[in-house]
Amino acid sequence: MSRQIQISLPSTGDDEWQATREPLTTGWLTQGPKVAQFEKNFGELHHVKHALATTSCTTGLHLILAAMGIGPGDEVIVPSFTWVATANVVLYCGATPVLVDVDRNTYNIDPADVARKLGPRTKAVIAVHLFGLCADMDALKAVLPAGMPVIEDAACASGATYKGASAGGLGLAAAFSFHPRKSITTGEGGMVTTNDDRLAEVASMLRNHGAAISEEQRHKGPRPYLLAEFNLLGFNYRMTDLQGAVGVVQLAKLTRFVAERDEWAAWYVRELAAVSWLRMPQRPAHGNHAWQAFVTYVDPDTAPMPRNEIMEYLQRKGISTRPGTHAVHLLGYYRDRLGMKADDLPGARDCDAHTMAIPLHNRMVAEDYRYVVEAIKEIA
Repeated sequence: MSRQIQISLPSTGDDEWQATREPLTTGWLTQGPKVAQFEKNFGELHHVKHALATTSCTTGLHLILAAMGIGPGDEVIVPSFTWVATANVVLYCGATPVLVDVDRNTYNIDPADVARKLGPRTKAVIAVHLFGLCADMDALKAVLPAGMPVIEDAACASGATYKGASAGGLGLAAAFSFHPRKSITTGEGGMVTTNDDRLAEVASMLRNHGAAISEEQRHKGPRPYLLAEFNLLGFNYRMTDLQGAVGVVQLAKLTRFVAERDEWAAWYVRELAAVSWLRMPQRPAHGNHAWQAFVTYVDPDTAPMPRNEIMEYLQRKGISTRPGTHAVHLLGYYRDRLGMKADDLPGARDCDAHTMAIPLHNRMVAEDYRYVVEAIKEIA
């Protein structure tokens, strides 16, 4: 088998390689001027006041909840169809994740189920912009009490918009991912965004062990030989300047990357329209999909074979696929801890069983896309 089309590949090259030269030459390798530039550029592109680089989206979400003071006795609502980290960060704070269902068509959080699961201990809702499609924030906020904070898990949503506003500024705060499967990458890495001055101040201290000022501020200040004051119990969630340098270069390509993905996503939709058993992902009526992944839905009643057999067939053809993601309430740890059954959240259960991501990334060429479509049509 000569052809291999990966589900995703980072689009990096000489520009990113050259960007690392300055940090390596100057010796400033930890969080410093390159991270600051990346933060500034990211915040401007996403129209938010504050952007704080972190080691991952997971640590970014944890920072947000910690800065909010979420702790034991509190509940945070989380959609079940998401990467497990979205629920994990709630437990890191000693709080309880309350898992809710998702819409089978959008894969995003179901506001009606959120309304059913709200309680006196609910302190926040995490809305996941899954695969790059923003959650319906207006519908979600309509069922929430006044003042209930919404946190965006925008891991997949760099460059996405909702009704004219950028992901990252749709709730109290947001966290983005720069994992290699995302549209832009720094290897590992994340970004917290917010328009809340106080939350940004606390999160900035928490990511640096709780230090009152950053290492860059201390080194450039009048007395760099003195250590900072520590008034909070913090974490080491700082991004390195090597990653920041790569992030600056990658971010400059984001708009082009998303536009290319959008063109090929539209092409997939047209070319696969005749495959009646394969439902295409929704394109937003009012916004811009970031297309971190192109996730289809295999109709179990009309498909010629089960989803997993289709994935196995495509793998033999050299085409990588994946389930969209998993339903957290079906994972052993959460199933045992929360005592949940598969049928408790039927939308998430079905998305877990029947979604299938097919290759879509910025290193694919037209011939690759044609090959994927032809292989899927052969199944029919």
